[in-house]
Amino acid sequence: MPTRLIIFLLLLSTSTKSQQPNIIYIMSDDHDADAISAYNKKLINTPNLDRIAKGGMRFNNCFVGNSICSPVRATVLTGQHSHKNGVKDNRTPFDSSKITIPKLLRAAGYQTALIGKWHLHSLPSGFDYWKILPGQGLYNDTRFIRMSKDTVTINGYATELITDEAINWLRDRDKSKPFFLMLHHKAPHRNFLPSLKWLEEWHNKKIPEPPTLYADTVSKGTASKTQKMSILADMKICNDLKVDPAYIMDIPWLKPDSADINNYRITFNRIPEPDRSKMKAIYAERGKILKERRPQGKELLALKYQWYMQDYLACVASIDENVGRVLDYLAANALNNNTIVIYTSDQGFFLGENGWFDKRFMYDVSMNTPLLMKWDGKIKAGTVNNSLVQNIDFGPTMLGLAGVSIPSFMQGINLKDLVLGNQKTIPRKSLYYHYYEYPWDHNVLPHLGVRQERYKLIYFYTVNEWELYDLKTDPNEQKNLIKSKQHQSTLKQLKKELEELRQYYDDTDDPPLSFRADTIPHLVISSLKGIY
Repeated sequence: MPTRLIIFLLLLSTSTKSQQPNIIYIMSDDHDADAISAYNKKLINTPNLDRIAKGGMRFNNCFVGNSICSPVRATVLTGQHSHKNGVKDNRTPFDSSKITIPKLLRAAGYQTALIGKWHLHSLPSGFDYWKILPGQGLYNDTRFIRMSKDTVTINGYATELITDEAINWLRDRDKSKPFFLMLHHKAPHRNFLPSLKWLEEWHNKKIPEPPTLYADTVSKGTASKTQKMSILADMKICNDLKVDPAYIMDIPWLKPDSADINNYRITFNRIPEPDRSKMKAIYAERGKILKERRPQGKELLALKYQWYMQDYLACVASIDENVGRVLDYLAANALNNNTIVIYTSDQGFFLGENGWFDKRFMYDVSMNTPLLMKWDGKIKAGTVNNSLVQNIDFGPTMLGLAGVSIPSFMQGINLKDLVLGNQKTIPRKSLYYHYYEYPWDHNVLPHLGVRQERYKLIYFYTVNEWELYDLKTDPNEQKNLIKSKQHQSTLKQLKKELEELRQYYDDTDDPPLSFRADTIPHLVISSLKGIY
């Protein structure tokens, strides 16, 4: 059936346009919930993000179905898990001909815009206006691709530039229509580079260490042994932590390779003077410490963790500041009462837990993502929700709040009644997860699993290894209970639930084609059928 006809049929039951709220969907990149003070006050104060939480609803149990950038973006657009929307990894282009949230809202009378990070290896469609970063984008003097398909460089810091563009669009929009704005930040994505203002604020702060920073993950299983997201082993001294290579060339275990040195130089060449010299002087303090102490092992890990977190949280501070600019614009232009503001991240992020950075794993640190939602007069201020929600729900919920019919192909739940306080729970007892991308970037083995309120089961199917966790007694997921005699009935029930979810979401490839034995011969491919 032609796309236009499908959209027309879906819109037959759309409510009156005059009642439709504006929607601003703000998504940062790799912003873990613990780096928002509405969730955790130990790391950072984020007063503007907290304004959304205090003025509306904070979701404590929001999760993604595939913790990696491009697949999450495709899921938000389509309301589908990765195997259905076609984007399983960061390398597969998104099919822009698909029916998406902006297309449906646009057909329902909305003016639609996308500004910031896209990262789907195709050009956006369904938007009246878009201006996107090529790929990951850059922190300083970043390039933007415009609708004319030319690329321009705009001087400034990415978080501020993206916010400038968003506010300009809000100011110049067609004010006779409701609007849907997707505002996608690059920050705080690696390689973490704060603006000078926030680097000066954060570079001397002492960040509390997570309890599992020095945990032994090697004994957990093959996936933990072979990952390459260790702060100690894999975080680059020059590129990631901005240490001038001149300080460490004579320290064998710290000596950077040519790529690390080159990336360091490229990074600082994009920072204009006088900021460049001021930032290099601050980062020189790290180099002096390394040169003097020549640290190894836990001492080196402790230092790298502090520097990583200082830069990461300084990037978050800029996000918070610029979210405040958007909220202030809404307030100053009488848009508060009929504008839904949603803040989230594309996934969670390891902030030193297990001694790691990055995401990808089904462990709660990376599977869990922040979700804050405000709609003055409609969503009760200061509400906290503990339901199991997932990013497949975002699209159906935005359509539901806009009064637009939800296509049957969307796999998520419309959370409208939950958000507006008309119901307390949703009909979901478990969440489905499937990660595919291997071996690129961080060497995390593909896996799938099921998460319930208390228990989680993960299956690393290319090596035929299972992990079972009791999230109530072991929230940090350190003790694998797969061989525990008293948990065998739980294991059996979770395996059954996992199979049922695979059938329910129609994820029945066996195994995924990208992991055939002839393409990765050193892995043992175990059939997903007949193991229950």
